[in-house]
Amino acid sequence: MKIGFCVVNYSEKPLEEVVKLAADNGYDCVELPTYVGNGQVDVEDILKNKKAGEIKKMVESHGLTIASLSNHADSPLIMGPYSDGTVSSCKGTREEKILFGTESMIRSAQLAAELSVPAVVAFSGMENYGHINDWPEPNGWKYEEEQFALKWGKVLDKYKEYGVKVAFEPHPNNVVYDTQSALRLLEVVDHHPAFAINLDPANILFSGVNIQTFVDELRGRIALVHAKDCEIVHHNLAKGGLNMYMQDGWGRLDRSFRFRIPGWGDVDWKRMISELFLTGYDGVFNYEHEDVIMSRADGVKKTIEFLRPLMIDAPYEGRSDALFTK
Repeated sequence: MKIGFCVVNYSEKPLEEVVKLAADNGYDCVELPTYVGNGQVDVEDILKNKKAGEIKKMVESHGLTIASLSNHADSPLIMGPYSDGTVSSCKGTREEKILFGTESMIRSAQLAAELSVPAVVAFSGMENYGHINDWPEPNGWKYEEEQFALKWGKVLDKYKEYGVKVAFEPHPNNVVYDTQSALRLLEVVDHHPAFAINLDPANILFSGVNIQTFVDELRGRIALVHAKDCEIVHHNLAKGGLNMYMQDGWGRLDRSFRFRIPGWGDVDWKRMISELFLTGYDGVFNYEHEDVIMSRADGVKKTIEFLRPLMIDAPYEGRSDALFTK
C-alpha cells in the first residue's frame, strides 16, 4: 500500500514545486489533474508536443511515481448538469458541454496511457439529481440510466482501447453516489472492464453509507482511494440531516458535516483499510485536502504521520502449530 498526494492541494503552485513538496514530506506518488485550465498539467500541449516522458521523468527524479490522473471538473459535463454554474470552464450549449467533457476525458485516457497510469478519477455527473426520488417523475431514474449507458458507454469503450480505467468517485449530485447506484450503473454498462471506483470515504460517510459494506460490495472494482475524512457534527445533525442546507461556504459553524484530513473525522481508517486489503486492494491512498479548519501545511504533515503506520505491507502468512491451523 502506498500514500499519494493530490497535487491540486496546492493548485496555485507549479507542478514540480508541489511534487517536490510531496517527496520532501515522505509521500510515495502523486495524482495529477487533467481538467482543462487546471494550471499545472496542460494535457493538450503535452499530447501535441509529446511531453509525457518529460513529466514522468520529472516526477521520478524526485523519487515518486504517478499513481493516477483526475478530471473532476470536466467529467460531469458528460451527464450534466449543463448550467453555467458548474465548475467547468466550458460555458457553451448543452451539446457543446457534452462534447467538451467527453473529449477532455478521452484526452485524459490518452495521457494516462502514455504515462502508464492505470486510472483517471472522474465524477459521473447527473442531469437532474431529483431523479434519485421516483416522485414526481417515476421514470426519471430510468432516463438517467439510459443516458449513462449512452454517454459514458462510449467513453468506457475508448478507455478500454487505451488500457485505462475510469475511476468514478461516488458523490452526491452524481448518478454514481452510493453502493446501490454504483452496482446498478455497473450492471447498466454490462460490467464494462473499464468501469472502476475511486473510493472517497468522506463522500461515502456523509451520504450515510457504511464504508465497509461499500468496499465489500464493490470489491474488485476499487482502483483508487482518496485519503479524506469526514466529521459528522452531531449537535447540528438534528437540524437538517446529513444533506442540510449546504450553501454559503464549507466552513459554516452550523453544518452537519465537515471534510477533514485523515484521522480528524469519523472514518474508521483501520477497519476500512483492513476491509480493502481483505478484498484485494493493495493500492494507493491519495491525500486530498478539503479540511475547512486546518491549513494545508498542517494537513501535509499530519496526514503522512497518521497514515504511514496503517499501511499493510503483506498479508497474514498463517501458522503451522496445532492450535491455529488455518
